[in-house]
Amino acid sequence: QVQLVDSGGGLVQAGGSLRLSCVASGRTFSNYGMGWFRQAPGKEREFVATISWNGGSTSYADSVKGRFTISRDNAKKMVYLQMHSLKPEDTAVYYCAAKLWGVGTRPSEYNYWGQGTQVTVSS
Repeated sequence: QVQLVDSGGGLVQAGGSLRLSCVASGRTFSNYGMGWFRQAPGKEREFVATISWNGGSTSYADSVKGRFTISRDNAKKMVYLQMHSLKPEDTAVYYCAAKLWGVGTRPSEYNYWGQGTQVTVSS
């Protein structure tokens, strides 16, 4: 069992930066691939980034590639999403998620979810 708590969202101007954090509970955090997803009003939840259990493999949605960076610290049971050059279209609720073994880009692949943190980018 893994519980996830997201934080770090807020209001930022276009071109600005934010770092999202997600802290996990449970003893086997390093068994899980982690992902970040986002959901804008009226839209489906979409993949943002994923990272393997040891950080050796990462993948990003095309829309954020080169602007966002996912990372993790297994000792602290933390996963991060550093976001730069934010755009109004990045506005959404961002969720971290845990997937037992491996990485994935589909929400249905993930077993546990955080409560979400709101990111709003003003133009």
